[in-house]
Amino acid sequence: MLAIVHSTALAGLEGHLVRVEADVSNGLPAFDLVGLPDASVKEARERVRSAINNAGFEFPVKRITVNLAPADIKKEGSMYDLAIALGILAATGQVDPVACGRHSFIGELSLNGGVRGVAGVLPNVLASCEGGIASVVVPAENADEAAICQKADIFPVSSLSRLVSFLAGEADIPPHRVDLEEILKSREDVFTDLSAVRGQYIARRALEVAAAGGHNLLMVGSPGSGKTLLARCLPGILPEMSFVEAMESTKIYSLAGLLRPGLPLIASRPFRSPHHSASAVSLVGGGKYPRPGEISLGHNGVA
Repeated sequence: MLAIVHSTALAGLEGHLVRVEADVSNGLPAFDLVGLPDASVKEARERVRSAINNAGFEFPVKRITVNLAPADIKKEGSMYDLAIALGILAATGQVDPVACGRHSFIGELSLNGGVRGVAGVLPNVLASCEGGIASVVVPAENADEAAICQKADIFPVSSLSRLVSFLAGEADIPPHRVDLEEILKSREDVFTDLSAVRGQYIARRALEVAAAGGHNLLMVGSPGSGKTLLARCLPGILPEMSFVEAMESTKIYSLAGLLRPGLPLIASRPFRSPHHSASAVSLVGGGKYPRPGEISLGHNGVA
């Protein structure tokens, strides 16, 4: 039997809807994952098998093929565990395929059937909405971050068994909401005030001009002349971030896994101070496992 559930994939900050197609058929027991998965996605086979068994469901002793479509987009990370598990349960009749089709699923499974948080939830939720699915199931620890996207209904879950009960109509999980106005009011502005700088009148004037016009600024001087102090003052004289700017920065920090617990939205201007010996990759991003660099992390702020 074939079952289809949905998840998402990211290419940089751009997201795409992913169809997780699970087929369970008679034959020698096997579990194949196709659709350009990386090593961490392939490891989902062992996590999903143990999670299904330990959550009290039956893992089929049959030939299982899971396709992550479209196959031309690389699938990375452990966020597909939940969708793969539900696809198998739907294909074996242990959960209603129609109920699964109403949502997209993001989350990593632990071996005991729990649902663990992942990085990049906000851009994935936005991708799901753009793909036409505005109901998203996410790990409970990522609920605040996901709910920043107010176009989506966010359903937080902490275990696979709880999710199956919800899909069967046996458990009620209300959509998670956050108060964006309260989050924006509670922004942490801990920047040095420009009035703390003694002297350096020309440099202070240059900061004001750069802040007013959005210009680049290069400061050159001997050690101890105040370059770092002046740079730390610059975010404090920039205008407060708009909601659109906050969303842009939050997507980047979410992808990098740098969102702090209790602060689901980057509402203050970022300030990044990379060391002078930082490599090109750490500055501009990339690497074997691509991630944003210091320049990207300083977007809408100072770097």
